Amino acid sequence: MKITVLGAGAWGTALASHAAADARHDVVLWGRDADQLAAIAATGSNAAYLPGVALSARLACEPDFGRAVDHALADAAGLLIVATPVSGLREMTRRLAARRKGPLAMLWLCKGFESDTHALPHQMVREELDALGVAPGEIDYGVLTGPSFAREVAQGLPCALTVAGTDHALADRAQAAFHHHAMRIYGSDDLTGVEVGGAVKNVLAIATGASDGLGLGLNARAAMVTRGLAEMTRLGLALGGRMETFMGLAGMGDLILTATGDLSRNRKVGQQLAAGKTLDQILQDLGHVAEGVRCAQAVAALAGRLGVEMPITRAVCAVLFDGLPVADAVARLLQRDARDE
Repeated sequence: MKITVLGAGAWGTALASHAAADARHDVVLWGRDADQLAAIAATGSNAAYLPGVALSARLACEPDFGRAVDHALADAAGLLIVATPVSGLREMTRRLAARRKGPLAMLWLCKGFESDTHALPHQMVREELDALGVAPGEIDYGVLTGPSFAREVAQGLPCALTVAGTDHALADRAQAAFHHHAMRIYGSDDLTGVEVGGAVKNVLAIATGASDGLGLGLNARAAMVTRGLAEMTRLGLALGGRMETFMGLAGMGDLILTATGDLSRNRKVGQQLAAGKTLDQILQDLGHVAEGVRCAQAVAALAGRLGVEMPITRAVCAVLFDGLPVADAVARLLQRDARDE
């Protein structure tokens, strides 16, 4: 299979390297920075995003966008992977739609809501395709998501992910591309549910990191994760997702990893907030995207519009954007009235 990964950040590079490790696949990695791609090709590693990790020797780098896309389109069973942030998904959808000469299959890796419209990624893609006059079925699309730190994937450590798309054949194609070596891919048709899980877990990981940063203990961490899962599920069901999705890899699985794993950027944001650092300082020190910061306000706004109770999410927004001290946010949560679970 010919596979093209568009985006040479940590996750895009890791997934491209994993796919290339299977001799059945011909994998190309594209990024906006030609010098970075040249360095990856020369050294066999992505020093900027995955320092010290050796990538598959079979992975090819292509700095020309058109040639990179055409690589996947030349194969009727080819696959395009969009590894950009949510903010770049609309532009990439337009560029790919304009390039196609026939059927096209694309998956994205980004997680979150669009900041101004509060749309989920698949809603953004459908809007762009409708505006371009692309009928449903002409382009198959979906998301690859679930508990996965890019560094561990690049190192070949085991993980399990969920693919959800517009057509079951797309899930089959994703499984053919990535279900090998130490990676398992499970199919789903609940696009809304898996995307809500992938977005909301980042906000909740900030809360859990803050709790741990204050030294509130393992009991508090368990409570934060569990009640956070309840918030995620309430919002997801209100938006049309299915309960079982939030009990699976894209919901509970991704939340546990991101909220408790030391490689989690969103968890680190919460820990640093508890240490008294400003948000600007934290983001500058991270040097990577922390998706929970970007989508926290969108999640809170959606919850308000739908009448969904999300007190942990509201507390995270108050700390991030209103200057509420972390300890005061915790006190507010602890002072809430008793209720049934």
